[in-house]
Amino acid sequence: MTETFAPKGVLETVRAVAAGTLDPRASLAAAAARARACEPAVGAFTYLADLGAAPDPGAGPLAGVAVGVKDVIDTADMPTTYGSPIYADHVPAADAAVVKRLKALAAVPIGKTQSTEFAWRHPAGTRNPWNAGHTPGGSSSGSAAAVACGAVAVALGTQTFGSVLRPAAYCGVVGLKASFGAVPRAGVHPLALSLDHVGLFTRSVDDATYVLALIAEGDGARAFPPFQVPLDGLAPFPKPRIGLLMGPEWALLEPSQREVLRHAAGMLADAGAVVEEISLPAAFQRLVEIGTTICHAEGAFHLGPLADRFPDKASDRLKALAAAGRAVPAPAYVAARQDQAALRAALPGALAGFDVLLTAPAYGEAPETLDNTGDPALCVPWTTIGVPAIAVPAGVGPKGLPLGIQLVAPFGEDLKLLRVAKAAEMALGRPLGIAPVA
Repeated sequence: MTETFAPKGVLETVRAVAAGTLDPRASLAAAAARARACEPAVGAFTYLADLGAAPDPGAGPLAGVAVGVKDVIDTADMPTTYGSPIYADHVPAADAAVVKRLKALAAVPIGKTQSTEFAWRHPAGTRNPWNAGHTPGGSSSGSAAAVACGAVAVALGTQTFGSVLRPAAYCGVVGLKASFGAVPRAGVHPLALSLDHVGLFTRSVDDATYVLALIAEGDGARAFPPFQVPLDGLAPFPKPRIGLLMGPEWALLEPSQREVLRHAAGMLADAGAVVEEISLPAAFQRLVEIGTTICHAEGAFHLGPLADRFPDKASDRLKALAAAGRAVPAPAYVAARQDQAALRAALPGALAGFDVLLTAPAYGEAPETLDNTGDPALCVPWTTIGVPAIAVPAGVGPKGLPLGIQLVAPFGEDLKLLRVAKAAEMALGRPLGIAPVA
């Protein structure tokens, strides 16, 4: 049996295991070794499992695939601190539903990845694998960094504002947030239940699609239409119609981010897509305000009591969230929820004639700071209305840090979005490999 310990993607691992050229246990041990080698430079993990005597994970569609699990997602065999000293020694009684599902598929979580405090804004200390002085983004800081440096093939994150797509863009990996409720959230610590999503980080669109197809069981009463992904990858969407969104935020983008968007639009057009500029109705400009109202109110409900009970262990950012949420009048919260539903329903009409939106996931390269995780504003509208969105690496900025694009589709059109993203990835190539941190 021939084995190679270079970091592999999900489908690359699955194909090699199926062909008998890669032992699943050797694959997992190699991932754990890579994770440990990267840790001094990156600090992506709060906990790494000892896989020295790991049992055979058994057969399954994800055999040999190493997974990183964000530290707000429960794991019964690993500590789960929710990014807070309040839960420093906490080990949950049961796995979160998504972790249980991954294990049933023969994937193996090798560690817990750093999260900001309760997935809010207090940084965890993880560094960007491409430049240690820059943030990796957040709140799924460790998950993005772990995939970027090749420690794991896939990592779980969560997104309430921009906590999957923004760090994916900053770290040069694919970040996927499926339609609201597609991935079960039982066992995930809530920040704002009307906004919280479980998302994925991988190094290719095919990998994200393959994993999503296996774990998207629906959340409660919300069914998710099943689909399958062949082992040779997803078929790209033929000749998509793409709306290039150039709203008021266009002027706020760094010049390199604007250039990456224009370059991506041009490459997609050269590959056969129809790309035209689009504007959305004025009501969509209120989505950041609407999402903020919901997040503050629900964040105060879920996290305010913890900040009150443990003031010495709660950050000032968490206390500020509780205060802001408690100041939201009940009628304003109810109105925000109504607007949320109305604008989700209105997006297909606003996109009439287009398959997806093309926009930016962040204002530019990852900021040179570890004191905050960057501005999520460009992701907030799509999280607020719970529609599927994906970040795809698209270039490198003047500081040598990754830049990405964001593609967005109406609610429930996840597979179409992913096929368009595959077309975009093929047109753009893969501008970044694995961050050379170890």
